[in-house]
Amino acid sequence: MMRSCAFLLLLLLFQPQKVDIEKLTGQSPNPKNLLEKEVQIAFNLMKEDAAKNGIQISVVSGYRSFKRQTQIWNRKYKKYESQGLEPDAIFDKIVEYSTVPGTSRHHWGTDIDIIDTNANYNGDVLVPSKFHGTGPFCKLKDWMEKNASAHGFELVYTMNDRRTGFKYEPWHYSYVPLSRKRYNNYLKHIDLLSFLRSENIMGMDKISDQRIQRYLEEHIKGVNPLLKN
Repeated sequence: MMRSCAFLLLLLLFQPQKVDIEKLTGQSPNPKNLLEKEVQIAFNLMKEDAAKNGIQISVVSGYRSFKRQTQIWNRKYKKYESQGLEPDAIFDKIVEYSTVPGTSRHHWGTDIDIIDTNANYNGDVLVPSKFHGTGPFCKLKDWMEKNASAHGFELVYTMNDRRTGFKYEPWHYSYVPLSRKRYNNYLKHIDLLSFLRSENIMGMDKISDQRIQRYLEEHIKGVNPLLKN
């Protein structure tokens, strides 16, 4: 009997885990836009640690659904289409700063855009200059560079000339223990071209296969190497 139980336990341990495609693409139910539980716990601990240094880490953007990302995409697509841009050119313009719906790391509940609400600031907050020089979030940036890794968080879109894809974002951090799994599962289980063609995303039927494939290689894979392996 003991041997049978041990055998069953081994089977369970080595059984392939089912991959939730809807969770990877931001289509699973999450009406309160919550981060994954383990991410929220890690963030709370990091926030408490930063508070000891007078820094109030606040999340500007955490979980973002496929529906919300589609609204952002469609609004921008209409804007650039009205300016006479061709589909691939519209695509290029949008992905300078925004992700294609179904491909955002914010869909995973593992990524956060953060600021320091103890700082004095006004206007748009997610601006690189506000995290450098005499910007209001320099103290936050310096603290994160020294302490984020200890809490499991790493910058996603680093300032590196050799990195491709999205522009530098000093505010965007990812919880590595979970997001690394989501990243690898995404590449393994999502056929990006088929997925995007099957969804009701404005203009996606007009974007070339080559441009979508380049987006996969340059943008989705164009992240901090610490988030990959």
